[in-house]
Order: sequence, then C-alpha cells, then structure tokens
Amino acid sequence: MKSFFLSLFLIFSFFAEGQNLYVKTYGNEKNKPIIFIHGGPSGNATLFEGTTAQKLANQGFYVIAYDRRGEGRSADPNAKFTYEEAFQDLNSIYTKYHLKKAIILGHSFGGLVATLYTNKYPQNVSALVLAGALFSQQETYDHILNTLKKKYSNDSEQLKKISIVENLNKNSAEYRKGCFELAGENGFFKMPNPTAESKKLYSDYEAGEFYKTNIRNKNAPLVFYQNEKQNNIDTRAILKKIKSAGVPIYGIYGKDDGIFSSAQINSLKAITGENHFTFLNNCSHYLFVDQQAAFISKLKNWLK
Repeated sequence: MKSFFLSLFLIFSFFAEGQNLYVKTYGNEKNKPIIFIHGGPSGNATLFEGTTAQKLANQGFYVIAYDRRGEGRSADPNAKFTYEEAFQDLNSIYTKYHLKKAIILGHSFGGLVATLYTNKYPQNVSALVLAGALFSQQETYDHILNTLKKKYSNDSEQLKKISIVENLNKNSAEYRKGCFELAGENGFFKMPNPTAESKKLYSDYEAGEFYKTNIRNKNAPLVFYQNEKQNNIDTRAILKKIKSAGVPIYGIYGKDDGIFSSAQINSLKAITGENHFTFLNNCSHYLFVDQQAAFISKLKNWLK
C-alpha cells in the first residue's frame, strides 16, 4: 500500500510542473495522433483549433493541440521559454495521452521546436511535418529585409526604418520583432486573393470562442532570448540527420508566404524529397486557413 501511494505521488509530481498546460484533443484516441505545435514565442494554438483541428480529426486523426508553457492559455509566470522546457511539456503530453509515437506538425516557430524535439527523441516521432515552418532563421530575416530594400529603393524614409532593424543585434528579440513587424506591415503574411472559404474561416474564428482566448504573452520573446542560447539557428543539417535516422519529413508551404525565399524553399525540398513537399497556390503563412481543404487533403494523402 505504501509503494502504491508513493507511485501516485511520483505521477502527480511528474505532472505538477506542467499542470497549467492547456491541452485539447480532437477525434478518436485510437486514430493516428498528430500533435500541433504553434508559432511564437508568444503564440498559441487558437487559430488552428478554431478553424482546422476538428476537420483534420474528421479525416481519421487524433489531433492534439496545446499552448506552450507561459504562452497563450498555458499561463506560467515562471516559464523559461527554452527549447528544453518545450521538450519537457511535449513529453508530458506523450505520457498523459499514452502515446508511443506521434506525427509532429510544426507551424512557423513551432517548426523549430518540432525539429529539435524530433532530433532529440526520434523514437517518439512517426513523421515530422513542417507547415510554413522556420528552418533557417537568419536567411529568413535577410530575405525580409532585402526584399523590402528593393521595394523601397527610392524611399529614404522606409530605407531608414529598415536600416535601424538591420543594424540591431541579430541574436536579439528586438531584431526578430523588427523583421517580422516589417513583414507584417508589408503584407508578407497575407494571401493575395482571399477566397470565399478563407474569408469565412477567418471571420468565423474572429466571431467565435477561440478568438476570445487568443492570448499573447509579449514578454515571451524577451525571456526566450535571455534564456535560450539557440536563438538564431539553421536546422537543415539537423533535418538531414533526422531523415537519415528514418523519420519521414514533409514540407507544406504557401507560394505567397513572403518570409521565405525561393532558394530557401528549394533547399528544404532537396532535403524532404519531391514527393514529400508541396507548394499551395494563393496561400501565405497561415496555410491551414488560407487553403484549408488542400492543406488537409495533402496531410491525409501523406500520413494515412
């Protein structure tokens, strides 16, 4: 009896640190599990949940969405926002839901978390899917700034604004923020020709319950850059290692996602292989909303 209570205590202790972790599942637990890892730091899974999670589950997957510790609905004033902390939380999800292997679906910054986790725990991952995911950070930042310098070559005020960001410490939260703010201001994250379907998905999300919990922790990037040494990385060598270890890698990107250059995308396609990569037309960064039907269809074809 004493050993029984000790076991209960150890189980409780294991989950105590992550007890505030927001996690929600969709679909039948007997189906193939997919863990969605959102962007950030300071992001959350509300857009994916409010638009796509259940529809993906309807295709025969057990979809698990969560907010990383200290981000979104997983409030934690003591969160460190390091990759290692993210790995601990992922492992707690595996334990809580009795998962032996799962498909990891990483979006934006979540792609870095997904890649580094897969590299450390390949035995836990049945497939790695990079969806509009970062994989060579400095190349992304350079592409954003170089594109804007060409666009505003005759606009001294805009060039000055770009130059201020360009001259910041490249391993700082301010530099990252500056690059993505410029990208956002210039429509890099927006699909060029919104469809009736995408307009409805975005408007329904904004009118729904998930949008009300679209919590952004503005301190998350600052603390991440204070605590995480791997804050501006290129994971292509790691992706090659993962592939050689036998974990399939898939890439799905929007053709109109302005933060990636053609050279970057081609370098990733060379790693995944032609049959494991797809470009979605009239689609930008939030591809699971911009071209939801094509996104879900591709994942089903690859992973089922």
